[in-house]
Amino acid sequence: MTAARKIIVTTDPGQDQAVALFVLLALPKDFDILGVVATAGNIGLDKTQRNARQLLELAGRSDVRVYLGSPRPMRRPLVTAEHVHGPNGLDGVDLPEPSMPLQAQSGIDFIVETLLREPPGSVTLVCLSPLTNLGLALEKEPDIASRMAGVVMMAGAYFEVGNITPAAEFNVYVDPEAADLVLRSGAAITMLPLDVTHQMLSTPERLDRFRALGNRCGLATADMLSFSEAFDLKKYGWEGAPLHGPCVPAYMLKPELFVSRRINVTVETDSALTLGMTVADWWRVTDRPRNVAYVRNGDPAGYYDLLVETIARLP
Repeated sequence: MTAARKIIVTTDPGQDQAVALFVLLALPKDFDILGVVATAGNIGLDKTQRNARQLLELAGRSDVRVYLGSPRPMRRPLVTAEHVHGPNGLDGVDLPEPSMPLQAQSGIDFIVETLLREPPGSVTLVCLSPLTNLGLALEKEPDIASRMAGVVMMAGAYFEVGNITPAAEFNVYVDPEAADLVLRSGAAITMLPLDVTHQMLSTPERLDRFRALGNRCGLATADMLSFSEAFDLKKYGWEGAPLHGPCVPAYMLKPELFVSRRINVTVETDSALTLGMTVADWWRVTDRPRNVAYVRNGDPAGYYDLLVETIARLP
């Protein structure tokens, strides 16, 4: 029997990231979650750390430790997305205040010390949020890049371009310097961009499947996504809103549902017009090193089957 994969999760929940957390939390035989690092992003850090603890308790996993990350990006003021996720970041569901504690150690120190302590190549960084905390950890101790098993991140776009500006995807735009540092670190990186997440639409029929589970997390998933989809339905005019975050654990569980290519990806950090744009050399027209497994397509039916089957395991 294969041992559970050791992971550190960075997250700024966010309804879609709540669903990603549910998938990770539901499968302890697949994912050994060493810790969750709350990130400032979709909403401020005071709320993302609370949201993370609320979700862990809802999923019956208060054994997982939550650490406080940086309250702002590495070099810039924080940009948030209350216009999508609501003033609490998890609007659409009413959860009680969490009782589980925050850890005293900072999230950045936790990442560094864990990667230095654990055997090389044994810990994967699962990044659902802006890359601030991993960037700060790399800045503090560059040697951790060679000790990671890899980084699997929801970030960037090429074919779909931007969702927060015409040129940039939100997670990269919030902290382009952190994304740039991670991409240049030499770590083994897999990127799940808007190009694939925009294919994973939460249609009414798919939301009904979550609701029909009848468990706490299934009902919360349906309620949260019903709230957050309003912005995207108006914006895109599609039959459902894209469900971004769970693409990361879905890829880790069933990479056969996705199609990727090794390419070079760089981040624009200077231009006022295209700040945060991920320049993906999909056609390999440069000789820049191929630093990313870039996921271009996925199977939406298989994706939602996997999510429903997994969330069914939770309370």
